[in-house]
Amino acid sequence: MNIKSLLQLQASITKELKSRGVVRTNNSPIGDYTEWLVAKALELELQPNSKAGFDGIDKHGTRIQIKGRRVTPTNNSRQLSAIRKYEEQDFDELAAVIYDEDFNIIEALLIPHTVVGEYASYRKHVNAHILILKGPILSDPRVRCIEEVVRN
Repeated sequence: MNIKSLLQLQASITKELKSRGVVRTNNSPIGDYTEWLVAKALELELQPNSKAGFDGIDKHGTRIQIKGRRVTPTNNSRQLSAIRKYEEQDFDELAAVIYDEDFNIIEALLIPHTVVGEYASYRKHVNAHILILKGPILSDPRVRCIEEVVRN
């Protein structure tokens, strides 16, 4: 069974467990899978999980923070997880991948740090910047589509 098939099976299991009241959320291994997928596609060296600020580094020394989001019919939010300490410039680019309910890639983008700052909003109650992948950011010419390379 290939990796995508295993993730689809996991999604079905989570859905059934939720319908039975066993779990309350659709939490999944999306973060780890996205890091693995983007690192493979962009030839990144993944950093230890404890490394703050970025997840991978490319052969040119570019530091990449990686975020993934799975949208479902009951939760179609494209809000990425919190971006902590944005002002410290711990990453150069943000790789963001949006999946559908079955882990098919809807969107995969590489966003420069400065562009993240222009579109993300600071939320004091989480002490972090929040970026939602919809609207003008999707057509910003500084944002690179990396769907093809991530899919292959």
